[in-house]
Amino acid sequence: MSLRLLKSANVPREYLSKYYTEDFGVGIVHLGLGSFHKAHQAAITHEVLKKKPGDWRIVGVSLRSSNASKDLMPQDCLYTLLSKSVSGTNHQIIGSIAKALCLFDDFNEILTTMVSPGTKIVSITVTEKAYGFDRDKGRCDTSHSSIAHDLANPDNPIGVIGLLVKALKIRWENNYPAFTILCCDNLPDNGKMVRNAVMDFANRTTPELCSWISSNVAFPSTMVDRITPVPNASTREEATTATGLIDNAAVETEVFFHWIIEDNFSSGRPDWDLAGAIFTKDVNKFEKMKLRMLNGTHSMLAYVGFHCGYKYVRDVMTDSRLVKLVERHMQVVLTTLEPVEGIDFKVYAADLIERFRNTAIAHETFQIAMDGSEKLPLRIFSAIPNTNYTKSFLRPFAFSTAAWLRHTSKSTHDCEAYNLRDPRADELIKLELSESPEILSSQLLKLNLVTGELAKNRLFWLQVYDVLQDMMNSSMSDVISNEVLFEI
Repeated sequence: MSLRLLKSANVPREYLSKYYTEDFGVGIVHLGLGSFHKAHQAAITHEVLKKKPGDWRIVGVSLRSSNASKDLMPQDCLYTLLSKSVSGTNHQIIGSIAKALCLFDDFNEILTTMVSPGTKIVSITVTEKAYGFDRDKGRCDTSHSSIAHDLANPDNPIGVIGLLVKALKIRWENNYPAFTILCCDNLPDNGKMVRNAVMDFANRTTPELCSWISSNVAFPSTMVDRITPVPNASTREEATTATGLIDNAAVETEVFFHWIIEDNFSSGRPDWDLAGAIFTKDVNKFEKMKLRMLNGTHSMLAYVGFHCGYKYVRDVMTDSRLVKLVERHMQVVLTTLEPVEGIDFKVYAADLIERFRNTAIAHETFQIAMDGSEKLPLRIFSAIPNTNYTKSFLRPFAFSTAAWLRHTSKSTHDCEAYNLRDPRADELIKLELSESPEILSSQLLKLNLVTGELAKNRLFWLQVYDVLQDMMNSSMSDVISNEVLFEI
């Protein structure tokens, strides 16, 4: 696939752009050029460019691997988006990415593009572990490998925060306007978190830069949502069958998406609302809704489903017992949320269940189960109040926590061997899971995975411990057969 081939090949017209991509300049640098960005921000930007011309094409940057650039660059950064539903698949060739680069291979070109006054936005999807946040203290984690390297070598950064500060420093020194930093990772108050890390890093390396950042750089928060499995050979084969062109960068996703954006930008933005994004003054309520109802439920069903032998979420949803547990989890979670204008939580929950059932999406439970130490505090623990709770209210959260801890054990008593994919795997595998509820909670407190208030919630940990012992001594299938009988 390439622009030259698209202009000459017999590609079905409905797959093509209504614009020639080279007509538009670059206005966005995106850090974290993975499948989700291609299915979400890049696809939405593509739709906007079809409707309203502008210099908003994207230079995509991979921080570690050069695979994305090797796949995209020979194709002029064109790729097929397969949007899948039970009624069929829509195929579209996306043209919003102008270049695909790798930080290790193309550092100078990436920095030059970030510094260029034409770049108005630097957007990010790298997952939380790549930033190097100290979430509790609201600053950088100086023990994080990238942060430690970049503090010692601020002119040659290898991490997200160091790279942002380096580019902002050059803009400041040359009296160039600031760019907006747009975090699109699944984190609460993600704009504020990135701002705190950037300000802390700048203060440690170039203190005089902080005032300029504070006055000029916008850090809008966002909420993003679009289920996007890891592409595989069948993804590429389907794209080739549809377009007649070899596509090594094809990506598949669901039809549904959400992009809620705080309308706070330093120097302009695309009209993403023309393609379905929503600009708002307050993203926080949307974030909590999505993290707790979608992501929290997703984590629960991933751990339980994986240990029941289900490879994909769609397979989990064929088990009526697990569907009941999904419904139970959402039923309790929605009571923890503040009202969101235009959203009926019960309708949202029903829509989520249908999305999980989407037989066209092969979303692996094992993929969702990774990085639990980063996810559980945001998706599960944050929803548990410090007061006014009952045993039945706590049960879905206790069950989810027990399922995660069972996964960290790597026990093969009811499944085949698997890798624990988590940035803190070495610490998690050492947890004593069978001593007592008190020891269990104190270990997680020492790892800063739970708050002091939650660690003291004896009613919660008694339930976690009891369920966990069942999971460690019985098959997961037997455990869920008993769990569905628990009255809420």
